[in-house]
Amino acid sequence: MPKYLIQANYVGDGISGLLKEGGSKRRAAVDALFKSMDGTVEAFYYAFGDTDVFIIGELPDNATASGLALRVNATGAAICKTTVLLTPAEIDEAVKKTAIYRPPGFEVDPNEVAKWDGEGGHLPSK
Repeated sequence: MPKYLIQANYVGDGISGLLKEGGSKRRAAVDALFKSMDGTVEAFYYAFGDTDVFIIGELPDNATASGLALRVNATGAAICKTTVLLTPAEIDEAVKKTAIYRPPGFEVDPNEVAKWDGEGGHLPSK
């Protein structure tokens, strides 16, 4: 099952709710949220700084993860940002993929793509 990093911040009534309920009850609410969407919470941490909560969890797919974020954000009590996490094996597969991409300001001859890939994907200086 895909893993996701969810970063959340309490806003407005969410801050008041956290003060009233405490951290453990909010963690239980997040566990219940993930369970209701056929997922699980692997890690849950509160933090100082720009982000109040970090969650690593598993959900069935990107649509489910997006639905979770929409539900949380719609409450107005918290704002969350979702990041898809990739395993090292998935990155191994990703680096095997080839594509033709022309960066802004460069002209790329498709016949040179194999050579370009073989040299680690570095374009010559302009």
